Amino acid sequence: MENWKQTIIATQRGNFEVFQKGEGPPLCVTHHYSVFNETGDYYAEAFTKNHAVYLVNLREAGQSEKFGEPYQLSMLETIFDLEAIREELRFVKWGFAGHSTGGMLGILYGMYFSESLSYLILTGAAAREYATFSKGCIYNPEHPKFERMQNLIEQLKQEGIPVGKRKKLGEERTKLSLFRPEKYNEYFHENITKSMSAARMDFFNRELPIYDVTRKLHLIKAPVLILCGRHDVQCPLTYSIEMQEHIPGAHLVVFEESNHYPFLEEAELFDKELMKFLSMRRSTAI
Repeated sequence: MENWKQTIIATQRGNFEVFQKGEGPPLCVTHHYSVFNETGDYYAEAFTKNHAVYLVNLREAGQSEKFGEPYQLSMLETIFDLEAIREELRFVKWGFAGHSTGGMLGILYGMYFSESLSYLILTGAAAREYATFSKGCIYNPEHPKFERMQNLIEQLKQEGIPVGKRKKLGEERTKLSLFRPEKYNEYFHENITKSMSAARMDFFNRELPIYDVTRKLHLIKAPVLILCGRHDVQCPLTYSIEMQEHIPGAHLVVFEESNHYPFLEEAELFDKELMKFLSMRRSTAI
C-alpha cells in the first residue's frame, strides 16, 4: 500500500503535521488522541478513492505543536486548530470525516463552522458522554469486559513498550470492539501502525464527563451522514439515532453485522453508502 505524504502546515496557531493521500475534493480526517504516521489509518484509507484526504496529527501528537496550557487540548480548541489548517491550505470548504472521538470533534466542527464544511461524515460517534447510562458500553463499569479494556488502555498509554508487545495489546483491545473478532487478521492486514497521545487522552477523560452538546445539534447546517454498527460497544447505536433525530436533514445508516469498525467489518456496504451520500451531494449542488 502506498504511503501517505507528510507535510508540516504552519498556521497562526502553530505547526501541524499532516499526511495527505488521494485525489479529489479535500477531506479532513482526524482522531482526538491518535498519533498517525506515513502508514496512514484504516478509517482515512476508506476515503482515498474519492478524496484528497488530509490526515491530521492534532496538538501534542507526532510532530505537531505542543500545548502550552492544558486547555489547548480541549475539543473546542482542537476545532480552532483544524480551522487554522483549513485556512492555511486555502480551502474555502472541505469535508470532515471522523470515527469515534474523531466523530465527536466533527459534531463540534459542524456546530461552530458549518460554513467551512462541504459535509460531515460521523462514524460510531456520540453527542454526549456515552458510558454512564449505557450498560452495553464497554466503558461502563457494569460491562463484563470493562476492567480488561481499562487495563489495555493504560498499558497502551505507556511509552517505551516494545513494538511486538504494543501490537499484541492493540490487537486484543480492538478485538473487544469487533462483531466477529476471529476476523481480526482479515480486517487489519495492512502495514498500518499508529500510537496514542497519553496527554490528549488524559485531558479527554477529564472533559468527557461534562460533554453533552445534544441541545446544540440543530446548529449543524452542513449535510451529515451518520454511520454506526448495530453492535457498537464503544459508542452504542442509541447515540447515533439521537444525532440523526436532532441534526437537520442528517442521514443514518446502521450496519447490522458490525461493531465499532463498519468501514472494515462491512467494507463494501460502507463504500456503497458513502458513494450514495456523495452522489446526492453532487446532484444537489448542480
